[in-house]
Order: sequence, then C-alpha cells, then structure tokens
Amino acid sequence: MPKEIVIALIDGYIDDPAALGVPPYISPMIRSIAGAALDAGADRVEYISIDMIRKGRKLPDAAVSVVLSGNTVPGKYLRTMPMSLKELAELTPRLKGWKMISGSAADSKEAEAFDFIIKKDPAASLYDGITGKEVLERYRDLDEWNRWMLLGADIVTQHQDFPEPLVAEIESYRGCHRYKSGGCSYCIEPMKGKPLMRSPGDILAEAQKLRDLGVRNIRVGGQTCIVSFGSTDESDTPRPNPSAVRELFEGLSTMGFDTIHVDNANPAVISTYPKESEEILQILADNCTDGNVLALGMESADPFVVMENNLNSTAEQVLDAVRLINRIGAERGSRGMPKLLPGINIICGLDGETAKTYRMDKEILERMRDEGLIIRRINIRQVLPVRREFEVRVNQGRFKKFKEEIREDIDRVMLERVAPYGTILRDVYLELNDGNVTFGRQIGSYPLLVGIPYRMDTDQFQDVFITGWGFRSITGITYPFDINHMPMSSLEALPGIGKKRASKLILERPFRTMDELAEVVEDPNVMEKLKDLIILG
Repeated sequence: MPKEIVIALIDGYIDDPAALGVPPYISPMIRSIAGAALDAGADRVEYISIDMIRKGRKLPDAAVSVVLSGNTVPGKYLRTMPMSLKELAELTPRLKGWKMISGSAADSKEAEAFDFIIKKDPAASLYDGITGKEVLERYRDLDEWNRWMLLGADIVTQHQDFPEPLVAEIESYRGCHRYKSGGCSYCIEPMKGKPLMRSPGDILAEAQKLRDLGVRNIRVGGQTCIVSFGSTDESDTPRPNPSAVRELFEGLSTMGFDTIHVDNANPAVISTYPKESEEILQILADNCTDGNVLALGMESADPFVVMENNLNSTAEQVLDAVRLINRIGAERGSRGMPKLLPGINIICGLDGETAKTYRMDKEILERMRDEGLIIRRINIRQVLPVRREFEVRVNQGRFKKFKEEIREDIDRVMLERVAPYGTILRDVYLELNDGNVTFGRQIGSYPLLVGIPYRMDTDQFQDVFITGWGFRSITGITYPFDINHMPMSSLEALPGIGKKRASKLILERPFRTMDELAEVVEDPNVMEKLKDLIILG
C-alpha cells in the first residue's frame, strides 16, 4: 500500500497590510497553501501553528514541510507573537521532506536552510512542486485561487482558536488600480499588477464553506480599497461599482456570521466619487457588524511627500472621506459601537519628509478632532524597505515626540468619542490576565482593548460598561454588576467607590433596594454613576 502523502503546514503567522494572520486571525495565504497541496494530490495537510509547537506539538513525517511566517508591519499583540528568527532556526532541522518558506521571514539568513524560498505565492509554487513541475515564482490564476480557497478551508478546524475567537480573512482581489503609475513608493501591491478581482459569487462560496465548517467571524480583506471592489474602471482613481459591493455584502449578511468586517479604503476614491461611495458606505453599515473600521491610507499630509512618493490621496481628500464615513456610520449597532469608523495610517520616513511634515500630519488630525469627528485608530509607523530603500532616515527623537503628542492630544479624545462613559460593549472576549487586570476585546478589526480592573476567568464573553479611557485602551466594569456578590477587588473598581467604601459595602451587604445602597454610599453623585451599572442580585 503506497505511503500517505502528508504536507506539514507550519503557521508562524503573518501580519501584512493585505493579510492578517496573527491569532485570533487565520490568514487566507495559509489556507490557500493547504488547498493547493490537496489539489496537487496530497492525502492530508497537517496544520501546526507556532503556538502549538511552543506547547510541545510533534512534527509529522511529512513529504513536504512549508513554513509561512513574518510581519511586514510592526504590530502589538495580546496573546501571542509571530515566530521569531531564533525559533525558526531551531525548528528548521526538525522539519521533514523538502522544505519551503515564504512570508517576510524568507528574507532572513535563517531561510537559507530551506530548499525553496518563495517571495510571490507559496500556494502556486507548492502546487507546481508537488505535481512535478519546476518550482518557480508565479502568482495563481483566478481559477486556482477560487479552487484552493474551497479545498483549503477545512484547516480552520485545526486552529487553536477555532471556533471562537477565530477570524478568517477572505481576500477579494489582488493588485492595485494605480499599478500603471507604480502606486505608492513603499507598497508592494502595485507590483502585482492590474487588479485581479474575484467575483461576489466566488467569495460567497468560500464564505459559505467556512460558515458550514463552523467559522463565526470573517473579515473581507486583501484589497487596497473595498470601495473599489468590482470596479471595471482602469483609471488610478476608479469609479466605484455599488452593485458588486451590494451583491457581496448582502449575501454575506444572510449567512449567520457573528462578525463581518472589512479592510482598507482609498480616501481619494471616496472623495472623488461621493455619491457612489455614500451608497457603498451605507451598504457596509447595513450589512456588516458594528465597530467596522475602514483603514484610510493618508500616509502623509505633506503635499511634497505625497508628490515625491506618488501617494494615493491628499490630506483634504482624507478629510472628505472621514467626514462621509462619520456621517454614514455614526449610528451605534447591537454591540455598542458605531457601525462604521475611519482609521488613519501615517508612515514616517518617506522621501521628502522634513520637520514640517510632522506638523502637517498633526494639523490635519487636529482639524478632525476640532470638527467633532471620530477616528477609531491612528496607526503611526516607520517606513519599511520592503520595496526599495528610502532617502530619508527617520529622526527617532522627532518620531517619538510626534507619536506621544498624537496619543496625548488626539487618541484619548477619539477613544472617548468612540466609547463614551456608560457605553455598554457587548460580547467582549476576555483574553488575558495581567496582575489584577483582565484584558479583552470584541472580535473584529482593530477592536478596542478593554481593561477590567479585577481578575476574571478568560476565554469567555462578557458585556462591559465603559468607565474610563487611556491613550490606547479603555477601562470598564463587567455588566450588569452584581454588587451583592462580586469580590472586594471588583467593588473597589466601581466609579467613585475605592477601597474604603468597598470595605463598607462588603460589611453592609446584601442590599435589597437602591435606597439601602445609597445610605451606605452617602454620595448622590456616585449613586448617579452606579444606577445604570449595578444590579442587586
């Protein structure tokens, strides 16, 4: 009997602008590799994450071992980290069969121990290798793409976060509408050429397969601009196609997912075509889960930097887009968040940058703040030379000062607007205990990090009543709060209570009425804050 052909798929996690793969996400790339292996004749694909290896998971006797790992954008993670280069070096000698590596880790010296180092599309290269063809760099065609996403869907059940809080990212298209002009100087997406669009029907087929397997949360990502999905306009700033977006998202909304979020949007498209964009934004607000963030690539508010780096939008176009997203998405949904929110991306170190650039970046954010607009998150990072080197080297002192000013002057204000005092965030997934603080997030893109100032069991969902804000996170109390049964440490965290009042409450409880509680609290202002938060269980 012939030996079973096993492919070992090592997920060291990727974190790219066009693909999230650090838990709770599972990347579309890792799923496409699995699909390609099965399509090429493999009997079984064994998915093994770096977290499983850290916990002692043994590696199979595989015919081929594929490693996908590396983040091209710096990230901060709550429960885990992508595979380190040290871990990669320790793992490589243990891998069986011929070895392939992809992701940004493929650029490291540690990758030299692999038989094949793939930069473009590991799924396509693996397929060729298993079927006996020469292993070359190429991209999959559309038929392969759709076929592999269906065949590889089953590996989601092997992920440690399945079924909750796992989020499966689904790609909608590859490439960039600005490929003819070369696109933004720092971005590799224009190098993939003219956008290759998947049809709404093909994306819906993949989503339905994932849902049938038990996936509850998805993000439609992998595109440079969701507002441009389905557009056949070949200009740099394409006219949107609302009917294609409607077909996709109205279809997704009928499948019973708990979370449907999206990825990037081009502010120049929104600003140039406000009528079509308004229709699309309304479609997203109506059919996706609240807390949905459209990441807008401003990159720089400096016109000279925009010109020198062929950036896709001006600061004024970004302001137009933020205003429209706020107008359409301000209504709060069932989870307590605005239905649609803008995010802002800023990149430092681009060609042409000067000290004035930082002032211009801050000024446009101050205009948004002073107009009363809401931004969910401002992502400030240094340019990485993934496409080419840059003339400007970031002044680290200036960069640090700029980030601190934005956190202090902009971020906290925005957090208060996103989640004002008394906001009840539903279904916050508790992920981590750090001392006496429990951290959790709602499932989705760029969820608010919520700190609960007492210990709770993790790996559960809780509703949280928001009571305070930091620069990057918010504070809340589990809701409803049973004041007759919660421990001392949690009573101390109640607004206006503190240690002395908490001790008194412990001695005097149980309380049968709010009037009894008010007699012990002895402060009408504190009782006003507590009345919507507590119950007398």
